[in-house]
Amino acid sequence: MTAERLPRLTPDRLDADQRTVYDAIAGGDRAKGVQHFPLTAPDGSLHGPFGIMLHAPGIGAALQELGSTIRYRTGLSTRVREIAILQVATAYDSDFERFAHEAVGRAAGLSEEELAALRAGTFTSADVVEQASAELCAFLLGRRHVDDASYTALSDTLGVDSMIELTTLVGYYSTLAQLLELFAVGAPETTP
Repeated sequence: MTAERLPRLTPDRLDADQRTVYDAIAGGDRAKGVQHFPLTAPDGSLHGPFGIMLHAPGIGAALQELGSTIRYRTGLSTRVREIAILQVATAYDSDFERFAHEAVGRAAGLSEEELAALRAGTFTSADVVEQASAELCAFLLGRRHVDDASYTALSDTLGVDSMIELTTLVGYYSTLAQLLELFAVGAPETTP
C-alpha cells in the first residue's frame, strides 16, 4: 500500500470541531472496557478511519456516532455484528477492518476456522440467525436483488429490526472501507 494520503492529526494540531470528534472517539464507548485493537498511535493520532474523520469533522461526528450506535446500541449479537463487519472487510479487502475486527471477533468467540472462512468468503453457520445474517450481508455486498422468497425467509428468521440494523452496518462499514482505500490507510504497524 502507498503511504497514507492525509497527514495524521495529533491532539495538539486539532481545531475545536476536530477536538470534539477526537474526544467522542478516544473517550467514548470505543475506549471503554477491553481494547482489542489500539485506537491511537503513540503520538495520540487516531488509527484507521477515525483519523480520516478528523479531516471532515462535520461528517466525522455523524459517522462516529453512527458507528458507535451500530457497535453498542443495536439488538445484534456480538458474533453476528463481527461476522457482518468481517464480510465487509473481505468484500473490500480492507486491511484495517480485518485487523481490528478479527481481534474483536476472536473475543466474541469466532474460531480461527470461522475467521479463515470469513476471509475466504465461504462462511456458514449452523446457527440460523448467524446464517441468515451472513446471507443478508452477502446479498447486500454482492449488490444482488433480494427476491420476495429470500426476503420472507430472512425476515422470518431475523425480523425487520435486525434487517435494518444489518443493512445499516454494511453501509457504514462499506463507507469506512472506501475511505480507508481512498486515503491509503491500512492496519497499524504494531499489534495490541
